[in-house]
Amino acid sequence: MTVTMSKGANIPVPRTPVRLALHWRHGPGVPDAWTAALLMTADGRVAPGGVVGGGRPAPGGGAVRHEGRGAGGDRTTESVHVDLPAVPAHVERVVLVALAGSGTFGAVPGLDVTVTDAAGHRELARYESRDTTTETAFVAGELYRRQGGWKFRAVGQGYAGGAGALAAAHGLAPGLLPAPSATAAPPPARPAPPSAPARPSAVTLTKAAPSVSLAKQGATTGTLHVNLNWQAPPPPRGWFARNAVPRPPLDLDLGALYEMADGTKGVVQALGNAFGDLRRPPWIHLDGDDRTGAVEGGENLTVNLDHTRDFRRVLVFVTIYEGAAGFAGLHATVTLRPQHGAPVTFSLDECDVPSPVCALALLTQGPDGLVVHREARYLVPGRASSPQRALDEAYGWGLRWTPGRK
Repeated sequence: MTVTMSKGANIPVPRTPVRLALHWRHGPGVPDAWTAALLMTADGRVAPGGVVGGGRPAPGGGAVRHEGRGAGGDRTTESVHVDLPAVPAHVERVVLVALAGSGTFGAVPGLDVTVTDAAGHRELARYESRDTTTETAFVAGELYRRQGGWKFRAVGQGYAGGAGALAAAHGLAPGLLPAPSATAAPPPARPAPPSAPARPSAVTLTKAAPSVSLAKQGATTGTLHVNLNWQAPPPPRGWFARNAVPRPPLDLDLGALYEMADGTKGVVQALGNAFGDLRRPPWIHLDGDDRTGAVEGGENLTVNLDHTRDFRRVLVFVTIYEGAAGFAGLHATVTLRPQHGAPVTFSLDECDVPSPVCALALLTQGPDGLVVHREARYLVPGRASSPQRALDEAYGWGLRWTPGRK
Protein backbone atom coordinates (compact mmCIF):
# COMPACT_ATOMS: atom_id res chain seq x y z
CA MET A 1 0.00 0.00 0.00
CA THR A 2 1.32 3.46 -0.92
CA VAL A 3 2.35 5.76 1.92
CA THR A 4 1.60 9.43 1.14
CA MET A 5 4.06 11.55 3.07
CA SER A 6 4.11 15.10 4.39
CA LYS A 7 7.08 17.41 3.91
CA GLY A 8 9.99 16.43 6.14
CA ALA A 9 8.60 12.97 6.95
CA ASN A 10 10.68 9.80 6.53
CA ILE A 11 9.95 6.11 6.06
CA PRO A 12 12.06 2.91 5.91
CA VAL A 13 12.53 1.37 2.47
CA PRO A 14 13.68 -2.19 1.72
CA ARG A 15 17.38 -2.68 1.05
CA THR A 16 16.75 -3.63 -2.57
CA PRO A 17 17.01 -1.86 -5.94
CA VAL A 18 14.45 0.97 -6.11
CA ARG A 19 13.38 3.71 -8.49
CA LEU A 20 13.29 7.34 -7.32
CA ALA A 21 11.17 9.45 -9.66
CA LEU A 22 9.88 13.00 -10.07
CA HIS A 23 6.53 13.53 -11.86
CA TRP A 24 4.72 16.65 -13.04
CA ARG A 25 1.97 17.69 -15.44
CA HIS A 26 3.21 19.24 -18.66
CA GLY A 27 1.11 21.59 -20.73
CA PRO A 28 0.98 25.06 -22.29
CA GLY A 29 2.99 27.58 -20.32
CA VAL A 30 4.46 24.96 -17.95
CA PRO A 31 8.25 25.32 -17.58
CA ASP A 32 10.28 22.25 -18.43
CA ALA A 33 12.24 20.57 -15.65
CA TRP A 34 15.09 18.10 -15.45
CA THR A 35 16.56 16.03 -12.64
CA ALA A 36 19.82 14.66 -11.29
CA ALA A 37 20.93 12.53 -8.38
CA LEU A 38 23.59 13.80 -5.97
CA LEU A 39 25.67 11.21 -4.11
CA MET A 40 26.46 12.76 -0.73
CA THR A 41 29.14 11.75 1.76
CA ALA A 42 28.94 11.92 5.55
CA ASP A 43 30.41 15.45 5.60
CA GLY A 44 27.43 16.80 3.65
CA ARG A 45 29.28 17.27 0.35
CA VAL A 46 28.87 15.63 -3.03
CA ALA A 47 31.23 12.70 -3.53
CA PRO A 48 33.80 13.01 -6.37
CA GLY A 49 31.95 12.27 -9.58
CA GLY A 50 28.74 12.11 -7.57
CA VAL A 51 26.43 14.02 -9.93
CA VAL A 52 24.32 11.54 -11.91
CA GLY A 53 22.29 12.95 -14.79
CA GLY A 54 22.57 14.96 -17.98
CA GLY A 55 24.34 12.11 -19.74
CA ARG A 56 27.11 11.82 -17.15
CA PRO A 57 28.26 8.25 -16.47
CA ALA A 58 27.18 6.83 -13.14
CA PRO A 59 30.03 6.32 -10.63
CA GLY A 60 30.47 3.32 -8.39
CA GLY A 61 29.77 0.66 -11.01
CA GLY A 62 26.34 2.01 -11.92
CA ALA A 63 24.65 1.54 -8.56
CA VAL A 64 22.94 4.87 -9.24
CA ARG A 65 21.94 5.70 -12.80
CA HIS A 66 19.65 8.25 -14.40
CA GLU A 67 16.96 6.46 -16.43
CA GLY A 68 15.92 9.48 -18.45
CA ARG A 69 12.45 10.79 -19.22
CA GLY A 70 9.09 9.21 -19.92
CA ALA A 71 5.66 10.65 -20.67
CA GLY A 72 2.13 9.33 -20.40
CA GLY A 73 -0.99 11.39 -20.95
CA ASP A 74 -0.26 14.82 -19.53
CA ARG A 75 2.38 13.54 -17.08
CA THR A 76 6.15 13.73 -17.44
CA THR A 77 8.46 11.53 -15.38
CA GLU A 78 12.22 11.56 -14.80
CA SER A 79 13.57 8.66 -12.76
CA VAL A 80 16.76 7.43 -11.14
CA HIS A 81 17.55 3.76 -10.51
CA VAL A 82 19.23 3.18 -7.14
CA ASP A 83 20.60 -0.29 -6.36
CA LEU A 84 20.69 0.24 -2.59
CA PRO A 85 22.80 -2.85 -1.71
CA ALA A 86 25.43 -1.76 -4.26
CA VAL A 87 25.69 1.93 -3.31
CA PRO A 88 29.36 2.61 -2.38
CA ALA A 89 30.01 2.60 1.36
CA HIS A 90 31.24 6.22 1.40
CA VAL A 91 27.90 7.46 0.02
CA GLU A 92 25.51 8.28 2.86
CA ARG A 93 22.66 9.87 0.85
CA VAL A 94 21.25 9.78 -2.66
CA VAL A 95 19.47 13.11 -3.22
CA LEU A 96 17.03 13.72 -6.09
CA VAL A 97 17.24 17.34 -7.27
CA ALA A 98 15.53 19.21 -10.09
CA LEU A 99 16.00 22.43 -12.03
CA ALA A 100 13.33 24.42 -13.85
CA GLY A 101 13.96 26.12 -17.18
CA SER A 102 12.38 29.46 -18.18
CA GLY A 103 10.12 29.59 -15.15
CA THR A 104 9.64 28.55 -11.54
CA PHE A 105 8.42 25.40 -9.84
CA GLY A 106 5.40 27.37 -8.65
CA ALA A 107 4.23 27.13 -12.28
CA VAL A 108 4.85 23.35 -12.48
CA PRO A 109 1.62 21.57 -11.48
CA GLY A 110 1.27 18.11 -9.99
CA LEU A 111 4.84 17.93 -8.65
CA ASP A 112 5.23 14.51 -7.00
CA VAL A 113 8.18 12.33 -6.00
CA THR A 114 7.77 8.57 -5.61
CA VAL A 115 9.80 5.58 -4.49
CA THR A 116 8.89 2.30 -6.19
CA ASP A 117 10.45 -1.10 -6.69
CA ALA A 118 13.03 -1.20 -9.48
CA ALA A 119 10.45 -2.21 -12.08
CA GLY A 120 8.10 0.60 -11.08
CA HIS A 121 5.23 -1.80 -10.35
CA ARG A 122 4.90 -1.29 -6.57
CA GLU A 123 4.83 2.19 -5.07
CA LEU A 124 6.46 2.35 -1.64
CA ALA A 125 6.10 6.05 -0.85
CA ARG A 126 4.78 9.25 -2.41
CA TYR A 127 5.34 12.90 -1.56
CA GLU A 128 3.12 15.50 -3.24
CA SER A 129 4.73 18.96 -3.26
CA ARG A 130 2.13 21.72 -3.44
CA ASP A 131 3.88 24.69 -1.79
CA THR A 132 6.46 25.76 -4.35
CA THR A 133 6.35 29.41 -5.46
CA THR A 134 9.40 31.27 -6.81
CA GLU A 135 11.89 28.39 -6.65
CA THR A 136 13.89 27.49 -9.76
CA ALA A 137 15.84 24.66 -8.11
CA PHE A 138 14.31 21.95 -5.96
CA VAL A 139 15.42 19.11 -3.67
CA ALA A 140 12.59 16.59 -4.05
CA GLY A 141 13.61 13.79 -1.69
CA GLU A 142 16.49 11.63 -0.56
CA LEU A 143 17.41 8.05 0.28
CA TYR A 144 19.74 7.88 3.27
CA ARG A 145 21.42 5.28 5.46
CA ARG A 146 20.12 4.69 8.96
CA GLN A 147 21.26 1.94 11.37
CA GLY A 148 22.33 -0.48 8.65
CA GLY A 149 19.25 0.10 6.52
CA TRP A 150 17.85 2.79 4.24
CA LYS A 151 15.12 5.40 4.62
CA PHE A 152 13.43 7.85 2.29
CA ARG A 153 12.81 11.46 3.36
CA ALA A 154 10.39 13.85 1.65
CA VAL A 155 12.49 17.01 1.48
CA GLY A 156 10.62 19.52 -0.69
CA GLN A 157 13.26 22.26 -0.28
CA GLY A 158 13.25 24.92 -2.99
CA TYR A 159 15.85 27.54 -3.95
CA ALA A 160 14.79 30.79 -5.61
CA GLY A 161 18.48 31.34 -6.40
CA GLY A 162 18.39 28.45 -8.88
CA ALA A 163 21.33 26.22 -9.74
CA GLY A 164 23.81 28.53 -7.99
CA ALA A 165 22.02 28.36 -4.62
CA LEU A 166 21.42 24.61 -4.92
CA ALA A 167 25.05 23.96 -5.84
CA ALA A 168 26.38 26.15 -3.00
CA ALA A 169 24.21 24.33 -0.47
CA HIS A 170 25.78 21.03 -1.53
CA GLY A 171 29.41 22.14 -1.96
CA LEU A 172 29.31 22.12 -5.78
CA ALA A 173 30.34 24.48 -8.53
CA PRO A 174 27.15 25.50 -10.41
CA GLY A 175 28.57 24.18 -13.69
CA LEU A 176 28.61 20.63 -12.33
CA LEU A 177 24.82 20.46 -12.25
CA PRO A 178 23.46 19.02 -15.50
CA ALA A 179 21.76 21.03 -18.21
CA PRO A 180 18.70 19.58 -19.94
CA SER A 181 19.53 16.33 -21.69
CA ALA A 182 19.68 16.64 -25.45
CA THR A 183 17.84 13.33 -25.69
CA ALA A 184 14.99 14.33 -23.40
CA ALA A 185 11.68 14.12 -25.21
CA PRO A 186 9.89 17.47 -25.14
CA PRO A 187 6.32 17.51 -23.86
CA PRO A 188 3.63 17.43 -26.54
CA ALA A 189 2.92 20.79 -28.14
CA ARG A 190 -0.51 22.25 -27.44
CA PRO A 191 -2.24 25.48 -28.39
CA ALA A 192 -1.11 28.44 -26.32
CA PRO A 193 -3.64 29.52 -23.68
CA PRO A 194 -4.95 33.08 -23.44
CA SER A 195 -2.49 35.47 -21.83
CA ALA A 196 -2.74 35.51 -18.04
CA PRO A 197 -3.46 38.84 -16.38
CA ALA A 198 -0.41 40.68 -15.11
CA ARG A 199 0.53 39.97 -11.51
CA PRO A 200 -0.20 42.99 -9.26
CA SER A 201 2.82 44.94 -8.09
CA ALA A 202 4.18 44.44 -4.58
CA VAL A 203 2.58 46.17 -1.60
CA THR A 204 4.97 47.79 0.87
CA LEU A 205 3.71 48.19 4.44
CA THR A 206 4.86 51.19 6.47
CA LYS A 207 4.08 52.77 9.84
CA ALA A 208 1.62 55.07 8.07
CA ALA A 209 -0.03 52.22 6.11
CA PRO A 210 0.61 49.09 8.21
CA SER A 211 -2.16 46.73 6.98
CA VAL A 212 -3.43 45.10 3.79
CA SER A 213 -6.17 42.59 2.97
CA LEU A 214 -4.83 39.50 1.21
CA ALA A 215 -8.20 38.93 -0.45
CA LYS A 216 -8.17 42.40 -2.02
CA GLN A 217 -4.76 41.55 -3.48
CA GLY A 218 -6.17 38.36 -5.04
CA ALA A 219 -4.65 35.98 -2.46
CA THR A 220 -7.55 33.79 -1.32
CA THR A 221 -6.27 30.30 -2.18
CA GLY A 222 -3.01 28.43 -2.59
CA THR A 223 -0.10 29.19 -0.29
CA LEU A 224 1.41 32.20 1.43
CA HIS A 225 5.21 32.01 1.56
CA VAL A 226 6.77 34.11 4.36
CA ASN A 227 10.48 34.89 4.04
CA LEU A 228 12.85 36.72 6.38
CA ASN A 229 16.26 37.72 5.09
CA TRP A 230 18.90 39.86 6.71
CA GLN A 231 22.46 41.12 6.52
CA ALA A 232 24.67 40.11 9.41
CA PRO A 233 26.86 42.87 10.87
CA PRO A 234 30.43 42.80 9.49
CA PRO A 235 33.04 41.11 11.70
CA PRO A 236 35.28 43.34 13.82
CA ARG A 237 38.65 44.38 12.42
CA GLY A 238 42.08 45.27 13.71
CA TRP A 239 42.46 45.47 17.49
CA PHE A 240 38.78 44.65 18.01
CA ALA A 241 39.08 41.46 15.95
CA ARG A 242 42.17 40.32 17.86
CA ASN A 243 40.53 40.91 21.23
CA ALA A 244 36.94 39.92 20.45
CA VAL A 245 35.42 36.95 22.25
CA PRO A 246 34.60 34.28 19.61
CA ARG A 247 30.88 33.90 18.96
CA PRO A 248 28.97 31.18 17.16
CA PRO A 249 27.50 32.05 13.75
CA LEU A 250 24.33 34.14 13.83
CA ASP A 251 21.26 31.88 13.93
CA LEU A 252 17.81 33.44 13.58
CA ASP A 253 14.68 31.31 13.85
CA LEU A 254 11.38 32.15 12.19
CA GLY A 255 8.22 30.89 13.89
CA ALA A 256 4.49 31.46 14.27
CA LEU A 257 1.98 31.47 17.08
CA TYR A 258 -1.43 30.35 15.83
CA GLU A 259 -4.97 30.41 17.13
CA MET A 260 -7.52 28.44 15.11
CA ALA A 261 -11.19 29.26 14.66
CA ASP A 262 -12.07 26.40 17.05
CA GLY A 263 -9.86 27.90 19.80
CA THR A 264 -6.87 25.58 19.33
CA LYS A 265 -3.59 27.36 20.02
CA GLY A 266 0.03 26.42 19.44
CA VAL A 267 3.38 27.34 17.99
CA VAL A 268 5.36 26.42 14.86
CA GLN A 269 9.11 26.76 15.41
CA ALA A 270 12.42 24.91 15.12
CA LEU A 271 12.72 24.53 18.91
CA GLY A 272 11.26 21.19 19.85
CA ASN A 273 11.04 20.26 16.15
CA ALA A 274 7.53 21.78 15.98
CA PHE A 275 7.71 22.34 12.21
CA GLY A 276 3.95 22.14 11.66
CA ASP A 277 2.17 20.68 8.64
CA LEU A 278 0.80 22.28 5.48
CA ARG A 279 -1.69 19.51 4.69
CA ARG A 280 -3.40 19.24 8.06
CA PRO A 281 -3.85 21.50 11.12
CA PRO A 282 -2.26 23.90 11.85
CA TRP A 283 -1.96 24.39 8.05
CA ILE A 284 1.42 26.08 8.61
CA HIS A 285 4.85 24.63 7.87
CA LEU A 286 8.35 25.88 8.73
CA ASP A 287 11.16 25.05 6.29
CA GLY A 288 14.67 24.07 7.27
CA ASP A 289 17.02 26.26 9.30
CA ASP A 290 19.11 28.92 7.50
CA ARG A 291 22.15 30.78 8.82
CA THR A 292 22.96 33.08 5.92
CA GLY A 293 19.99 35.44 5.61
CA ALA A 294 20.47 35.53 1.83
CA VAL A 295 17.53 36.61 -0.32
CA GLU A 296 17.30 33.21 -2.00
CA GLY A 297 17.50 31.52 1.39
CA GLY A 298 16.76 33.09 4.76
CA GLU A 299 14.13 31.70 7.05
CA ASN A 300 10.93 30.51 5.35
CA LEU A 301 7.45 29.63 6.56
CA THR A 302 4.38 28.67 4.49
CA VAL A 303 0.66 29.13 5.29
CA ASN A 304 -2.06 27.16 3.50
CA LEU A 305 -4.56 29.78 2.28
CA ASP A 306 -7.01 27.08 1.20
CA HIS A 307 -7.86 26.95 4.91
CA THR A 308 -8.09 30.70 5.52
CA ARG A 309 -11.33 30.39 7.49
CA ASP A 310 -9.72 27.90 9.88
CA PHE A 311 -7.48 30.66 11.29
CA ARG A 312 -8.46 33.20 13.93
CA ARG A 313 -5.01 34.81 14.07
CA VAL A 314 -1.38 33.98 13.25
CA LEU A 315 1.59 35.89 14.65
CA VAL A 316 4.82 35.47 12.68
CA PHE A 317 7.93 36.14 14.77
CA VAL A 318 11.69 35.72 14.80
CA THR A 319 14.03 34.89 17.68
CA ILE A 320 17.80 34.91 18.01
CA TYR A 321 18.89 31.38 18.84
CA GLU A 322 22.60 32.24 19.12
CA GLY A 323 25.30 34.48 17.71
CA ALA A 324 24.02 37.91 18.85
CA ALA A 325 22.45 39.59 21.88
CA GLY A 326 20.01 41.67 19.82
CA PHE A 327 18.80 42.63 16.37
CA ALA A 328 20.89 45.80 16.00
CA GLY A 329 22.47 46.19 12.57
CA LEU A 330 20.74 43.23 10.89
CA HIS A 331 18.81 45.21 8.23
CA ALA A 332 16.07 42.58 7.97
CA THR A 333 13.29 42.46 5.37
CA VAL A 334 10.04 40.48 5.56
CA THR A 335 8.30 39.31 2.37
CA LEU A 336 4.91 37.58 2.27
CA ARG A 337 4.51 36.11 -1.21
CA PRO A 338 1.12 34.55 -1.98
CA GLN A 339 0.80 31.97 -4.73
CA HIS A 340 -1.86 34.21 -6.27
CA GLY A 341 -1.88 37.98 -5.88
CA ALA A 342 0.58 40.69 -4.99
CA PRO A 343 3.57 40.16 -2.65
CA VAL A 344 3.58 42.10 0.61
CA THR A 345 6.88 43.38 1.96
CA PHE A 346 8.27 45.59 4.69
CA SER A 347 11.55 46.34 6.45
CA LEU A 348 12.17 46.14 10.17
CA ASP A 349 12.99 49.31 12.06
CA GLU A 350 16.47 49.63 13.48
CA CYS A 351 16.63 47.93 16.88
CA ASP A 352 18.03 50.03 19.75
CA VAL A 353 17.14 47.71 22.66
CA PRO A 354 18.71 44.36 23.71
CA SER A 355 15.86 42.37 22.16
CA PRO A 356 16.17 38.66 21.22
CA VAL A 357 12.62 38.42 19.80
CA CYS A 358 10.64 40.43 17.29
CA ALA A 359 6.97 40.17 16.34
CA LEU A 360 7.00 40.53 12.55
CA ALA A 361 3.46 40.29 11.18
CA LEU A 362 0.01 39.52 12.57
CA LEU A 363 -2.59 37.83 10.35
CA THR A 364 -6.18 38.28 11.53
CA GLN A 365 -9.64 37.68 10.06
CA GLY A 366 -11.21 40.63 8.25
CA PRO A 367 -14.54 40.93 6.42
CA ASP A 368 -13.04 39.41 3.24
CA GLY A 369 -10.48 37.05 4.75
CA LEU A 370 -7.01 37.37 6.24
CA VAL A 371 -5.51 40.81 6.83
CA VAL A 372 -1.74 41.30 7.22
CA HIS A 373 -0.63 43.79 9.89
CA ARG A 374 2.96 45.01 10.02
CA GLU A 375 4.12 44.63 13.63
CA ALA A 376 7.93 45.05 13.56
CA ARG A 377 7.84 45.05 17.36
CA TYR A 378 10.94 44.25 19.40
CA LEU A 379 10.40 42.75 22.86
CA VAL A 380 12.74 42.49 25.83
CA PRO A 381 11.97 39.47 28.08
CA GLY A 382 12.10 39.90 31.82
CA ARG A 383 14.52 37.99 33.99
CA ALA A 384 13.91 34.22 33.88
CA SER A 385 11.55 34.70 30.92
CA SER A 386 12.10 33.21 27.46
CA PRO A 387 11.68 35.18 24.20
CA GLN A 388 8.61 33.09 23.32
CA ARG A 389 7.03 33.72 26.70
CA ALA A 390 7.57 37.47 26.31
CA LEU A 391 5.87 37.31 22.91
CA ASP A 392 2.99 35.26 24.35
CA GLU A 393 2.44 37.74 27.19
CA ALA A 394 2.54 40.75 24.86
CA TYR A 395 -0.15 39.30 22.58
CA GLY A 396 -2.18 37.35 25.16
CA TRP A 397 -1.80 33.89 23.66
CA GLY A 398 -1.92 31.95 26.94
CA LEU A 399 0.36 29.00 26.14
CA ARG A 400 2.47 27.06 28.64
CA TRP A 401 6.19 27.18 27.83
CA THR A 402 8.95 24.71 28.68
CA PRO A 403 12.66 24.74 27.71
CA GLY A 404 13.41 23.32 24.26
CA ARG A 405 16.30 22.61 21.88
CA LYS A 406 16.67 22.05 18.17
